[in-house]
Amino acid sequence: MDNIKDLYNLVTAADRISVAVHTHPDGDALGSGLALVGYLRELHGKDAVLVVPDCVPESLRFILNGFRDDSVLTCDEGTAVEDRISSSDLLFCLDCSSLSRTNSRIEASVKASAVPKVLIDHHLNPDTDAFSLVFSQTMTSSTCELLFGLLKEMPDVSGDLTKLPRIVLEALMTGMTTDTNNFANSVFPGTMVMASELIAAGVDRDRILSDLYNNYRENRLRLMGYLLKDNLEITPEGAAIMILNKADQEKFDFQQGESEGFVNLPLTVDRVGLSVFLTEEEDRFRVSVRSKRGISANQFAREYFHGGGHEMAAGGRLYFPEDIPSPEGAKAYILKVTREFFAK
Repeated sequence: MDNIKDLYNLVTAADRISVAVHTHPDGDALGSGLALVGYLRELHGKDAVLVVPDCVPESLRFILNGFRDDSVLTCDEGTAVEDRISSSDLLFCLDCSSLSRTNSRIEASVKASAVPKVLIDHHLNPDTDAFSLVFSQTMTSSTCELLFGLLKEMPDVSGDLTKLPRIVLEALMTGMTTDTNNFANSVFPGTMVMASELIAAGVDRDRILSDLYNNYRENRLRLMGYLLKDNLEITPEGAAIMILNKADQEKFDFQQGESEGFVNLPLTVDRVGLSVFLTEEEDRFRVSVRSKRGISANQFAREYFHGGGHEMAAGGRLYFPEDIPSPEGAKAYILKVTREFFAK
């Protein structure tokens, strides 16, 4: 890849490095972020930390196994995140096309810093102006796959995966697996090559799959059944809508990360071409959008939810009272915009 030498020079010249990822971190954000931290610590002896806007979901905490306890810093630890970023001499932003996808505190701290900033991301429309060095490839499954290629080409690795710690390789496999929905979407030739090389290097993919998909609480299964039975609506246009409001979150003792994959379920219905899943938060809904080929989830998220992403997998936000008067108006809004979208 281009600019590998520039990246290597930035890494070797820095001592204190912070790596930021997007809010509500998924497997790709955590996997790529931890893999980079592991590489920086183990191969370069750097003081490297992953900065997370909010908590690590319980369903993904296994990914921390093998990493030191001080590898991750979250925004609920007072001003530690701002202090960390302001004292760093190199900053990375992974798995988010712009700093706005972190949170306001991290975004402001990174923008205020005058040190070099590196973006590594696979989403559409990256904010390249905010970074000194950009690695952006949309035709790749995940940021983990993109980082995998970068690390292989670094002079201290030179294609030899045995030089990378096992925890780095496992984090990369985990993130790529989640972002492809276990190879169900966004799979490219390089994705299969990556998986093959990681398995050949000793990564236990079966254990990772078990950790990812066979360790949920009973509540998740019961919530899934409730949403599919009593909450799912499919419009005449072929749009599936599910809304997880605060009341239902309390009823099922919902924890962050437990709705992972729910948005994909309606796409198993033959007449459904677009699936929209909303999760209520304090002043907004977090919006996940998935689609079948020929329908742009990215366009739908950009036009109606302040978001974007991949062609068939995107996300955004729906604010109240800015976009809708109250949370109760979400369903009517979704019905209106899906009709409008399919009428174009």
